[in-house]
Amino acid sequence: MPELPEVETTRRSIAPHLVGRRITQVTTTRASYFFLTPPRELEQRLTGRRIAQLTRRGKYLLAELDDGSSLLLHLGMTGQLFTASARSVRLLNATRGAALQPEAQDTFAPDLHTHLILDFDDAGERVLFRDVRKFGKVLWIPAGKSDPRLSKLGVDALTASGDVLFERTRGRKINVKTLLLDQGVFAGVGNIYADESLFRAGVRPTRAANKLSKKECDKLCVGLVQVLTRSIETGGSSISDYVRPDGSDGGYQNERKVYAREHEPCSACGTAIKRIVLGARSTHYCPHCQK
Repeated sequence: MPELPEVETTRRSIAPHLVGRRITQVTTTRASYFFLTPPRELEQRLTGRRIAQLTRRGKYLLAELDDGSSLLLHLGMTGQLFTASARSVRLLNATRGAALQPEAQDTFAPDLHTHLILDFDDAGERVLFRDVRKFGKVLWIPAGKSDPRLSKLGVDALTASGDVLFERTRGRKINVKTLLLDQGVFAGVGNIYADESLFRAGVRPTRAANKLSKKECDKLCVGLVQVLTRSIETGGSSISDYVRPDGSDGGYQNERKVYAREHEPCSACGTAIKRIVLGARSTHYCPHCQK
């Protein structure tokens, strides 16, 4: 699932293709749980509007429109937001041959998983939102209104501080990994970066949150911000479906220390990385380095 670094990378890359442009046509697939605002209403609300700004709140993108309303986008688990000229094997479905070499690919042609297409009044590229599993979300928010999905979010994970984490862990007996995934604590943290930051801090994911010391909370937040920042610098993690808006892969998957490295040796001590399940989520850690 795209997390804060992937969403922020997407925001930075796709913003020049959205901001300042006026929408002339909205093309959608039929109504489904992907659309929190019905397709027909989306077409009516968005057509003719100019996109004034593109911001991020946790894992959400928010396109602010010239009439004060906004369009909320969430990539879900397999969402891909990209321009029409993007080229990537991750955008090819099985019938088109996902094993094609990059140089053999042609420009992506919208398929049945391409749920939203925006055309504009200039000669620039159209922007597409594709999601195979349809766990992504699109919602139009009226001017002056917000949405519970945004109002319940905690502070952005890029500004995570030990003071906030220490306060939020007091009286909480749940494991620290599950607490880190709570978007009401730090917005934007998901499975990959929770595991990676816990490794950096030397904290075992099964530790009860209320057992962390202030020093450990400080160290964990420093590690979290470092991991998120480095992932943004490398374009995010392309482990499954995630691609950057131009179709290129991210690079942070090559720097992971524990996530999805079960049985591989720890880069610090050589101990085999262990995988367990916490709260129905795969969790990876080093039994020696993390206490």
